[in-house]
Amino acid sequence: MPKKVEFLGKVDRVNEKLSIADLMLVPSELESFGLAALEGMACEVPAIATRVGGVPEVIEHGRTGYLAEVGDVETMARCAIEILSDDKRLREMGMLARWEAQSRFCSTKIIPEYERFYERVLERAA
Repeated sequence: MPKKVEFLGKVDRVNEKLSIADLMLVPSELESFGLAALEGMACEVPAIATRVGGVPEVIEHGRTGYLAEVGDVETMARCAIEILSDDKRLREMGMLARWEAQSRFCSTKIIPEYERFYERVLERAA
């Protein structure tokens, strides 16, 4: 297996690229929500990410991916080796990640929740 990294820059149809990945690393120091991790999860790619911002709302540690503290490269590497060493667990975690992404964050569910929230805010302001 070749060991190389390619930096692709801006990519259209990101799902085509993500779906061929085994694992996603999101070592951010700052994240508002964790959209990149969620996109990977939707493609059955579990993520190892830092426990910042809204990321813990997206990834359930040990179930749909792994979380580590900012800068904790050793934990991230250990989690990556653990999951990549167990094909069955990797597939199960990927399928569960996709299910969570679809059931909790699908636009048909989230958009009506935002609409209801904004309606309540507007009612209170009136």
